[in-house]
Order: sequence, then structure tokens, then C-alpha cells
Amino acid sequence: MRLDIEGATTSADLRAHNLARLLRAIHDGGGMRTRAELTRQLSLARGTATVLVRDLADRNLIEELQIRGDEAVHRSRGRPTGVPSPHPYGPVALAVDLRDDSFSVASFELTGRGTTLERQERQSASGTDLLNSLGQRLAAHRTVLGPRLIGIGVAVPSPVSQGRMVQPGLAAWDGVDVSEVLALGPVPVLAGNDARLAGLAEARRGGLRDLSVALHLHLATGVGGALLSRGVPLTGAHGAAGEFGHLPLTGGTESCRCGGVGCWELDAGSHGLLRRAGRPEYGDRVELALGVIKDAACQPACARALTDVAGALGRGMGSLVNAHDPAAVGLSGLGRDIYQAAPEAVRAGYVSTLMRFRRDSPPPLIPSRLGNLSVLTGAAELVFDAFLTPRGLASWPAAAIPAAAPHG
Repeated sequence: MRLDIEGATTSADLRAHNLARLLRAIHDGGGMRTRAELTRQLSLARGTATVLVRDLADRNLIEELQIRGDEAVHRSRGRPTGVPSPHPYGPVALAVDLRDDSFSVASFELTGRGTTLERQERQSASGTDLLNSLGQRLAAHRTVLGPRLIGIGVAVPSPVSQGRMVQPGLAAWDGVDVSEVLALGPVPVLAGNDARLAGLAEARRGGLRDLSVALHLHLATGVGGALLSRGVPLTGAHGAAGEFGHLPLTGGTESCRCGGVGCWELDAGSHGLLRRAGRPEYGDRVELALGVIKDAACQPACARALTDVAGALGRGMGSLVNAHDPAAVGLSGLGRDIYQAAPEAVRAGYVSTLMRFRRDSPPPLIPSRLGNLSVLTGAAELVFDAFLTPRGLASWPAAAIPAAAPHG
């Protein structure tokens, strides 16, 4: 999400827009850009930038640090331009990676630095109980964070259409509005598909930054992803785009849980690995699939399964590249693990389905740099996208937060 100032009609509107633009740039830059660099990037007058930075600091949104070697120190008068960085009592987003059998919760501060807080396994067969447990844990984290909490982003393992989960793996979640179920008073709760949010994270913080068009694929229990235009995922008419795993890209004939036949994820995802390796599919399928990848080094059945699935992954990616013409293809979750374990098989399958004119310089395949934080990072970005606006900043209760805290 990017801001402009065309709607500003008063000096107060213009100031609010510039404050949001500046804080957005600080966030997008990961807290690594100096005030002088930000001033040039946003085409601000130097005096205006100084006033805006001071205003953000007075609201306890940022503090300006001076980098000395590997150490960040508080900036004082007379030192060179500082680096606007997150205030120690500044805004925090909670992010949730909700899966069929577990959930993880992490906190993210401005500029995107995340800390995993907990992971909890489902204790019963009920998806409703898992959501109830998640709600209790989020309420506890809200108590600790107090007014610093600006929102909660939830990544769900299901297509999301008009705010509701559709055709999830757990029947109890079908039609559930996660934002409604996990509502915590005035704290906004924003939900999105996990694979699409992984793509958003890679476009903001990973290997797909600054690309005009990128394709990202995330493999977990299924295969999903996002087509991104200048860092923004295309969501479709009903918000449920990116279900690439339910395209018949590899010519299979097996029936899929979605109601279709021959879906790509049956060959390229965790199901394909476990079926080909002769492993049971009961339990955490992602962890079981990772076990197959690990055992491929010493068990022939697992090695064959990995090679077959890697080839199917590559063939499907080639087909999607022909359709969408991306500058690069990102891979996260099991997709990254399969590619790193069997890169030759993935690339052979990939090139085999590319149109001839693409083969001399095919779009590069880029494994996630964010690792297990990719989905959580994307969920946090949902929250910051809503907060880093004039309206979002107007809701920030700076007066309720201590004015200073020990650095580090």
C-alpha cells in the first residue's frame, strides 16, 4: 500500500499524509535508511523532514539513532544525520500462523523485526477448540503489550473469500470469519490466506523486492501463492486468488479434496511426497513431508519420491511462468525445502515446460530468505498496512506510553 497526497486539502491534512509517508518509508527500509536518504527518497525539504522526524519521535513512534561501528547510539546535536528507528515503546503488531493442527504467534515492531512468542499444538480433534485457545493466548499478549498493540494479523490455511474461510482442511472452520471469532475489542484483527501472505512478505522483506511482477509459491499441506504486481498481491474478484495447487498442471487423475481432479498439489505437495514414499499421512503433514526429504539421503523410496515431486514442482512452475510472465519465482515452506534438497530435478522440470523463447534466460527461482517467519511476516505486514496511514497514526495513543526507556 502506498500513499499520495492528492486528497490533502488543508495544511493539517498535508502534514498527516507526510507523517504517514515518512513512517511508511522508515518501515519499508527496515530501519536502515538515514534521515538524509529518506529526505531524498520522499522529495522533502530538509527542514520539513527535520520537523516530521521530531514529530514522530515526540509521539514515541521512532527514535533517531546514530550508527557507530556495529553499535547503535542515541543521536545528539552536532552528530551527522541519524537513522530513524523503532521507539522502544513504539507500535507492535501480533502475527499468527494458524494451521490445522497448531498455531504460532510472533510480535513485530516497526521496520519488520519479528520475535516468535509461542507455538501451541492442537490438543483435541476440534478446530473450534484450537481457535478458542488462540483467542485466549492473544488476549494474554494484548494485556502485556497494552496500548502498543496496533492490530493482529492472522494467516489461515484456507482460501479466504469475503472474509471467511472456504473449503478449509477442518470442517469446523468452513465459513468461519476469523476476524470476528478472534475480535479483541478495538484492536483490529485482519485475516488472509497463508500462501498469499508469504508472497507479500517476500515482496516486502525477501528476495522479490522491487520487482514489477513476481510469482510466489508457498507449499504446506497444499500449494498456494500469489501473483504480485509491484509488491501488491492480486486478490481476485472475491479475494480468493492464488489457489495454484488446484490447477491440473501435471496431468494427474487423482481426485482432490477441493472437488476437482488432477490438482497440481497432489503431485507437488506434501501429499505427493508421502504417497510416493509410502508414508502415512496422519499427523502434521508438513513435518512428515520434511521427514521424507531428510530420509532421501539414505532411503531409496524417499529419494525417488523427492525426485518425482521436485520434477512435478518444476513442471508446474514452468506452466505458471508461461501464463504470467513474472520476473522471478519465489519459493517458501516445503517449496523451498524441496528446491534446496533436489535443485537439479526442480530445474529440469521447470525448463521442460517453459516455452522455447524463455529458456535462454528463465525467470530465476528464489528460495525464501525469511524461512519459518515468511507467513508470520506477511501477517504482520497486513497490520502495518492499515496502521501506516493518516487515520491509523491518528489512533496511536502516545500519551499512554512512557516517554523513554533504556535503549537495547
